[in-house]
Amino acid sequence: MTISSLVKQYVGQYPLEIQQKVQALVDDARLHDFLVERHPIRHAIYGDHELREYVMEIKNHYMKKSSPLSKIIYDDKIHVIHNALGLHTYVSRVQGGKLKSKNELRVSTVFKKASDGMLKMIVVHELAHLKEKEHNKAFYRLCVHMMPDYHQVEFETRLYLLLLEMKQSLYES
Repeated sequence: MTISSLVKQYVGQYPLEIQQKVQALVDDARLHDFLVERHPIRHAIYGDHELREYVMEIKNHYMKKSSPLSKIIYDDKIHVIHNALGLHTYVSRVQGGKLKSKNELRVSTVFKKASDGMLKMIVVHELAHLKEKEHNKAFYRLCVHMMPDYHQVEFETRLYLLLLEMKQSLYES
């Protein structure tokens, strides 16, 4: 896949002017520097237990009355299989004649090496699905309520994924 087709894949839904600016960042080898300037520090949430605490802190602050989460994990299969960044799943099972349901939140392992803002954006996005299943105005209002710069960080997260596709990392390993 060519670099320009990767740019199209990640920012193709944005106005042409934005796409051209991103292409210029890539062509001039400035994408990494742009992202490091915007996100200078990598988060320190590496394990599933830490991720659970992080997610629950955000959930309890903004969405106390929403459905409980039974599982919160990093998932190394998400990016490859689902072409997604995170997943919120609602699982229903019959156990002993009763219908039991569970909500699960999974975050792609590519975000183990991202900034706090990027991780938070993914978590906020998936938590918003507890209340709003569709990507509609109410969904995005909820995302912005939990994270006022949600749309900007979502855009920068797309640039981070583009950087990864170009076989570069944001931070030293």
